[in-house]
Amino acid sequence: MSAIVRIETARLDYPLVGEFKFFRGGARPSVVVRLTDDAGRQGWGQSVPVETWTYETVESAETTLARHLAPAVLGADPADLPGVHARMERAIRPSFSVGQPLAKAAIDLACHDLWGRQTGRSVADLLGGARCAGVKLSWTVQSPTLDGAEVLLAQGKALGYSSYNVKLGAPQTPQYDAELVRMVRRFAPDGFHWADANTSYDLDTALAVAPELADAGFAALESPLPPNRIRDYQALRRQGAVAILMDEGIVSPVETAEFIALGMLDGVAMKVARCGGLWHASRIVRQLEEAGLALFASGLTDPDWSLAASIHLFAAAGLARPAALNGPQYLAGRGTGDPAFRAAGDAIRVPAGPGLGLVPDERAAVALRVAAER
Repeated sequence: MSAIVRIETARLDYPLVGEFKFFRGGARPSVVVRLTDDAGRQGWGQSVPVETWTYETVESAETTLARHLAPAVLGADPADLPGVHARMERAIRPSFSVGQPLAKAAIDLACHDLWGRQTGRSVADLLGGARCAGVKLSWTVQSPTLDGAEVLLAQGKALGYSSYNVKLGAPQTPQYDAELVRMVRRFAPDGFHWADANTSYDLDTALAVAPELADAGFAALESPLPPNRIRDYQALRRQGAVAILMDEGIVSPVETAEFIALGMLDGVAMKVARCGGLWHASRIVRQLEEAGLALFASGLTDPDWSLAASIHLFAAAGLARPAALNGPQYLAGRGTGDPAFRAAGDAIRVPAGPGLGLVPDERAAVALRVAAER
């Protein structure tokens, strides 16, 4: 066993490129964590909260990590992921599911990075081995006007993208949403497209929109309803017009198993950050495989370490569908401070090297402050 002897944290924000409705103030906030073991090896992780998308804020992530999670994992073995998560669950208790999963994801990712560096293996190898060299990306279309959507489509095409994920729901009307998906299909008739309503529909609206998506050749409707609308999800899935994906309600394997048993979904739009990190996320991927359900890939406009963790997971899963990981779309520097890990066109390769495989951002190293040490 090689124990964690120091935990440091820092605020690290990324300038935005363009406009995305979930962000305010022109920046994508994050909190980074660096773990050091008793041999001096270091691992990095990242929390990516945004209050308009998740219930966690960057301020709550900062204080939770520094005051509660850092002391809890001091002395832990980073390779003992069940033990690390048990320590975090004792420090910040769950309610319906994992408590403050975005904050916990930073510790989880840093443990995977440190474990990989201790053993000389990549995170993809720790997860069973990469089944593909990289991940194909999907371009996000989010605009309240068709003219704006047309500009976004052209931007994606100019960068080499051929597949699109489309944001539906408020402030857009269902009629506008139907026009938007038809526009996307006309623009890229051979692409792989799906729609995401971010829980903004009610059942009647979702039942009306789903056939429109099917007629436009869209592959799925993601998060049409709030995740606690169990009977409504069952009714929408029974309609059978288009595959129904869950996202916001998928946080740990526990509720994932329940939602599968209740017949609420055809697949999951998987987010590593929302699931408290790779330990939970990798187990959910296995659940989907065992149940014969679809794995789609999504994110929270992830930069650097959070983005790298997603690429490692989806490469280990052998993901065949384009991934809605839009950090390279909306963040300066295509979402990373490491030029060796950067999207080329609509593809991004698994980072080389042990752990998450990233060279630390110099801005993060300067800002680090010790949260717990022995």
